[in-house]
Parts: sequence; structure tokens; C-alpha cells
Amino acid sequence: MAAADITDGPIFRAINKAGRIAAHGFSPKVIWGVVKQASSACNLGKVAPHDLRRTCGRLCHERGGELEQIQFLLGHVSVQTTERYLGCKQRLRDAVNDSIGIEPAPIEP
Repeated sequence: MAAADITDGPIFRAINKAGRIAAHGFSPKVIWGVVKQASSACNLGKVAPHDLRRTCGRLCHERGGELEQIQFLLGHVSVQTTERYLGCKQRLRDAVNDSIGIEPAPIEP
């Protein structure tokens, strides 16, 4: 960013044939083109930018990312939206609160 003299705004920007860096970011059409070309090169079939966004959120969640941080990353107003987006479900067989270390004392006969 220092070499390109970018101090604010979008990080990824268009560069024209003269080598000048645009002040604005890529258009949605350019993003679609990049994703389409890259997914085709990887033999992934039809992939949309939104698919990559959802995958990023799910991978963050699988690696232990906090829902609130993923919510912030994805720009959701509500954490409930993030839960639905990620397909979160409560796992009763392996409940998260089973390992917090506050087991009841054994009952003596």
C-alpha cells in the first residue's frame, strides 16, 4: 500500500494501460469476471462472488471464529442473520457448554 501511495479507500484498484492507479475500487462487473475466470481455471463450474463470501464465513466459523466477529466481517446487522447465513445449529450430542469445567459434586449415599 505504501508503494502505491494508498492511504485510504479500497485496497484493490484498477490500473490503466499507462500504469496509473484508479482512485476507486473494482466494479461488480469486474469482480464477477475475475471470479468467473478463476473458478473456470480451477474447474469449479459456476461460482458467484456471493458463494465465496459464504464460504469465507463458514471457514471462519469452522476454525473457531466467534459469531460476532464473523457478523462484523460479513457486515450483518444482526447475529441471528449470521447464524442463518452459516447454517448454525445447536449440537446437543457435543454441546459447547459440556466442557466448561463446572461439573456438579457427586452425591454421596
